[in-house]
Amino acid sequence: MEADLVQEFLTYLLVEKGLSINTHLSYGRDLGRYKRFLDSRECSILDAASVDISEYLRSLVKDGLSVRSYTRGLIAIRGFYRFQARKGRLAASPCDSVDMPRQQKKLPEYLSVAQVELLLSAPDTGSVMGLRDKAMLEVLYATGLRVSELVGLRLNDINLQGGYLTAFGKGSKERLVPMGEASMYWTKRYMDEARAALKGRRADSAHLFLTVRGQRMTRQNFWVIIKNNALKAGIDREKIRPHIIRHCFATHLLENGADLRVVQSMLGHADISSTQIYTHVTNERLKSLHSKRHPRG
Repeated sequence: MEADLVQEFLTYLLVEKGLSINTHLSYGRDLGRYKRFLDSRECSILDAASVDISEYLRSLVKDGLSVRSYTRGLIAIRGFYRFQARKGRLAASPCDSVDMPRQQKKLPEYLSVAQVELLLSAPDTGSVMGLRDKAMLEVLYATGLRVSELVGLRLNDINLQGGYLTAFGKGSKERLVPMGEASMYWTKRYMDEARAALKGRRADSAHLFLTVRGQRMTRQNFWVIIKNNALKAGIDREKIRPHIIRHCFATHLLENGADLRVVQSMLGHADISSTQIYTHVTNERLKSLHSKRHPRG
């Protein structure tokens, strides 16, 4: 019965709220862990009180979970109980009196323009695989897509004549993003010269970027690609993170005077506060430049 309540909530998140599969799986893991904790205390999930939730959260801290993981777990539990209250199974959520921990925002890491140029120059464009890698990296830097959005691109999402692509972000929200001349040039070369060689007989005919076996590119495949090209470019592999090119896209645009609202739109952020983190990055850079270059810095 309790497992059914959890599954009903997870299905609601996936179908009605449109959350991604990864978020769905994360919530499932968090609620599964919470339920096991309650089982060890012989407490039903609908009978749990705020004190039980607080005890559970303390156990997460003892287990060494990060504030980020701790917060995500509480968000999952809070959402579950609010859902049950809306269904009339609870008079009120026991989470209402449990405070969300304050989390210090970590400034996103990014590469300098020179480092990005080195990374973009790393693929061997004389080979089929290198041409594909070059096109993917150029598109990523030109558009600021999430990696999941990049690998999910279909042929009909690209409009080279119009100079834009259609991205599908969190909750399947659609947005148009300009590509820029360099990424359009390399995408066209990839499509004309390399994609057919990757396609093969068992090809995924719908998706733009394909693996060596002609299948749809995955986030894991691309993660290997970006790591290998960072190594070729002489960039510290430890500095490379899944979203680092997205961070470079936003930071470099703002450093060159782009409007925050425009960057928000291109990134697909629902809330501008998610985009404002990049203004902190550019402000920190300005302070650093001032202290190094100004006579009285």
